[in-house]
Amino acid sequence: MAQGTARIGRDHYRTHIDLASGHKLVSDEPSVLGGEGAGATPYELVLAGLGACTAITLRMYADLKSWPLESVQVDLHLSREDNAMLIERSLRIAGLDDTQKARLADVAERTPVTLTLKTGIPIRTRQV
Repeated sequence: MAQGTARIGRDHYRTHIDLASGHKLVSDEPSVLGGEGAGATPYELVLAGLGACTAITLRMYADLKSWPLESVQVDLHLSREDNAMLIERSLRIAGLDDTQKARLADVAERTPVTLTLKTGIPIRTRQV
């Protein structure tokens, strides 16, 4: 489904990420945490995945329905509330009526990455 490799050397904490698709990313921590701010933080990458999946899914749905969707903006904020992580997502949808916007907001709750984050995902770690 998806595959990638993350590599870190002696840099604090710049990590190079190679994706099976051929794309490359850099992740890092800000200087206040000992990094150089050379890339998105790991949590920013999680938000990026959620935002991209949300926007793409809503575009696909609107296209399937032949709706005149002009644009979707997905604003995301990750915070800690009562010792639990919380993502707040706001949708700015242009070109649709209120009924269509409400339908897209409903669809956003069931995008693949949304469901993965909401239900969790098992992680198997092994040393090779």
